[in-house]
Amino acid sequence: MRIDIITIFPQMFSTVFTEGIVRIAQEKKLLNIYIHNLRDFTQDKHKKVDAPPYGGGAGMVLRCEPIFKAVESVILDKRSRVVLLSPQGRVLTQKRAKQFLKYQQLILICGRYEGVDERVAEYLADEELSIGDYILSGGEIPAMVLVDVLARLLPGAVGDKQSIEKESFEQSRLDWPHYTRPRVFRRWRVPRVLLSGDHRKIELWRKKKALEKTKENRPDLLKEV
Repeated sequence: MRIDIITIFPQMFSTVFTEGIVRIAQEKKLLNIYIHNLRDFTQDKHKKVDAPPYGGGAGMVLRCEPIFKAVESVILDKRSRVVLLSPQGRVLTQKRAKQFLKYQQLILICGRYEGVDERVAEYLADEELSIGDYILSGGEIPAMVLVDVLARLLPGAVGDKQSIEKESFEQSRLDWPHYTRPRVFRRWRVPRVLLSGDHRKIELWRKKKALEKTKENRPDLLKEV
């Protein structure tokens, strides 16, 4: 998979993608990431990419011309997907993330300031995507989140396939509690069943605890079953 990120703050990505699973995916040639500075696609001698909104109001709006030029300079073919990262978009879920894997290329547009000229969403982007119901300073952090989610899903990126298949959201429930050494910490003990060696009992306990946690924290997931 190839991911192109269009941003006015390319330096924000300089270290994030050199660590963890994203680094591993790149080293294995499963993922290629390219960062593009939006200011390189403007004719303005001051490299300005924003302007006041028509109709008045606070803040500045990213102009459509440089964004169109940036996307058109990197888009490959019909297997490319252009995504505008925006609070107005559909919320990212594990299920939606998996659907992105069918594309050869993702082009991520990072919004900033008061927003992006609506013509980008209407005539250039294939979809708008949000990572939650809150407001960030821009689309850079959502882009990092999406890349991390996708890197873990690429076949061969994660060594143990089961660690993905049995984690939260994969079976319309949250994950079960995990424990490791020491067996006793400040009088708090690891549940005995996990030390029993009885794999059937352990599996039943894990399913029960996962269901309890889902009912408590994310009951909406159970409605999807």
